[in-house]
Amino acid sequence: MRNFFRGFKYAFNGIAVLIKTGRNFKIQFLAFCLVSFAGIYFQITTTEWLIIFGFSALVLSLEALNTSIEKICDLYSTGRNENIKTIKDIAAGTVLIAAVFAAIVGVIIFWKYI
Repeated sequence: MRNFFRGFKYAFNGIAVLIKTGRNFKIQFLAFCLVSFAGIYFQITTTEWLIIFGFSALVLSLEALNTSIEKICDLYSTGRNENIKTIKDIAAGTVLIAAVFAAIVGVIIFWKYI
């Protein structure tokens, strides 16, 4: 049981690092907060909340994974490396895909309230 709770400590430490050092994570978390305030203001439905939370979790999680991939790549190679660049670009593209779809879903959900 002790290891179970220790795992939470490590996870929270990782989130703290993301919040302190991750510029894109901060921007995406701010967007999540703004969307949440809009959801409260417009009193969106439970289903709409579930969709918002699902997409927000996806985007924030992918950004965390992208940051991890970038840090691993930086450990492997500090110089110019085309393979590393491709890996980082693909990881960043993954976040962009999720963020674009999240934005589209947000527009669809909030359109009727505006």
